[in-house]
Amino acid sequence: MKAVILLAIIAGALSANVTDTEPIPIISQDVEIGLDGSYKSSYETGNGIIVQEQGILKNAGDKEIEAEEVQGSFQYTAPDGTPIQLSYIANENGFQPQGAHLPVPPEVPEAIQRALEYIASEPATEEPVH
Repeated sequence: MKAVILLAIIAGALSANVTDTEPIPIISQDVEIGLDGSYKSSYETGNGIIVQEQGILKNAGDKEIEAEEVQGSFQYTAPDGTPIQLSYIANENGFQPQGAHLPVPPEVPEAIQRALEYIASEPATEEPVH
């Protein structure tokens, strides 16, 4: 269900910049739903939008570690002519997008990384440090 909502949001966002009133044809569309709740979905439109997604339920039946995992990608051309390609995975670790157009976070300076590793290696104390 979450995937269907995500696809609807993506499709709506991609079509928001369309000023023509002429319908855009769907060139291909495929949906497969497994008995175990897994699914695969994809479509391509006449204006170059290509979307694919698949999802599974990991560790089904074990409520302690059961988690949905969705992987997918989409591509389209931005209004300024820039080709946009994004792939993603969404699971128990959150939504993790990848695309050349996304900003890249700065690297953690080496001294700060060493400090973080040192802090993580220290045993936890019950008293707050002042």
